[in-house]
Amino acid sequence: MSIDVTVKPYWQNFIGGQWTDASDGGRITILNPATAEPLAEVAKATAKDVDRAVAAARGCVSSRALSGMRPRIRGQLLVKMGRKLRARKEEISELLTLDCGKRISEARAEVEGSARYLEFYGGLAPAIEGRYIPLGDGYVDYVVPVPYGVTAHIIPWNYPCGMIARSLAPALAAGNAAVIKTSELDPLSGYIFAELAAGAGLPDGAVNILCGTGSEAGAALAAHDDIDQIVFTGSVATGQSIMRAAVNRIVPCVLELGGKSAGIVFPDADLDNVVNNVVTGIFENSGQVCDSMSRLIVHKDINDELLDRLKARVGALSIGPGIDDHDITPLISEKQLDRVAAYAELGREEGARAVCGGHKDGRGPGFFMAPTVFADVTPEMRINHEEIFGPVLTTLQFTTAQEAVSIANGTDFGLAAGIFTADLDRALWCSERLEAGQVHVNEWGVGGPETPFGGFKSSGIGREKGLEAMSSYYQSKNVGMRRLNQPS
Repeated sequence: MSIDVTVKPYWQNFIGGQWTDASDGGRITILNPATAEPLAEVAKATAKDVDRAVAAARGCVSSRALSGMRPRIRGQLLVKMGRKLRARKEEISELLTLDCGKRISEARAEVEGSARYLEFYGGLAPAIEGRYIPLGDGYVDYVVPVPYGVTAHIIPWNYPCGMIARSLAPALAAGNAAVIKTSELDPLSGYIFAELAAGAGLPDGAVNILCGTGSEAGAALAAHDDIDQIVFTGSVATGQSIMRAAVNRIVPCVLELGGKSAGIVFPDADLDNVVNNVVTGIFENSGQVCDSMSRLIVHKDINDELLDRLKARVGALSIGPGIDDHDITPLISEKQLDRVAAYAELGREEGARAVCGGHKDGRGPGFFMAPTVFADVTPEMRINHEEIFGPVLTTLQFTTAQEAVSIANGTDFGLAAGIFTADLDRALWCSERLEAGQVHVNEWGVGGPETPFGGFKSSGIGREKGLEAMSSYYQSKNVGMRRLNQPS
């Protein structure tokens, strides 16, 4: 496949409507995961740059340049951003593929999904409402929705475009100003949102985008004394650090953290459909998805047949650069590849059997992991209850629905779960008992921008997407009045 996009050799941060270098001139080299070769350089944000970005956002909040707009106007600006993003879909998809490694078809879907977030929340902006509370004669009482102010967005590397749109769109729709810290591994598509905001006519300071390390820029942003809210997607350990930073100022957080999501397969399931959903559920983005179907809990009567089908299907998956739309593309970095390969080795040491894969692919200079399916896994194994974040599926067996649900719930996570069955009563019984923020029946990943997304237990707090997410970006102010003079 030809590559049409031209990647700029150097990208600056965007603060207060201006492109700017890092305060100390520092830069980060971005690698192409498919080749392990340098792709571009970006300005490396420091704590001082974070201060500047937060100040720019605060200026936008204080001037009411965004929050004082008619909500329908804010909504129109978001819709305009979405349309501009969709108009550049092919260019940005190729940039995304080169930057983070995913297959071009998945990159196109991510860009399309990002545009949908902007359009969806643009439509919701004028629908934010207060309410009147009758307290009786002589009193007037009403509730006003008030944006938090400056929202801090710390973005992961697995969906660098989609995760920005998912939280930025409702934040702007509610009237907040945003400071976005992108991942230092694949920030390039994130800069596009600065271009979209400026092109759509958002006021300066409403959208600020920085790239820096988590330990420096991310930590400085999370602990900043002039932010009003934190939105984070990433690991449990980093989420805990962010909560510790936020507690000093009682700053509210929306946290979408790890997952170890399970799909339960009953004997009456359509196995062709199950196999198709497994390929999507665990091998999309090479398993680098927080709600990937990383565990499959299979009824013992169909376990062998399903494993045979999976072995044949997974063995036929192509491996290679995302720009050529291969099924399995590189992991984001060498560090992540080493981590996933170490878990595969641990699985063998624990007694699991690799039906396929279980090792690095080793076909070139990029960061490729062979798609892996483990059988003979037991609930206590680490590969069953620790998040691997790669193309590694573990399979376990069950005999009763109660046992299946118990195994599915037997981790610290509760992000998603799946049920494959033709029996609606069974599906409802299981869905009522599964400890997960999303339960999918007969199709993994049912939903879209309209449906709330978030986890139970260690998988996070708060919700993104849907109507529920909008309420995370404003707080309620109650105004109560006593009339002193009554008409005669």
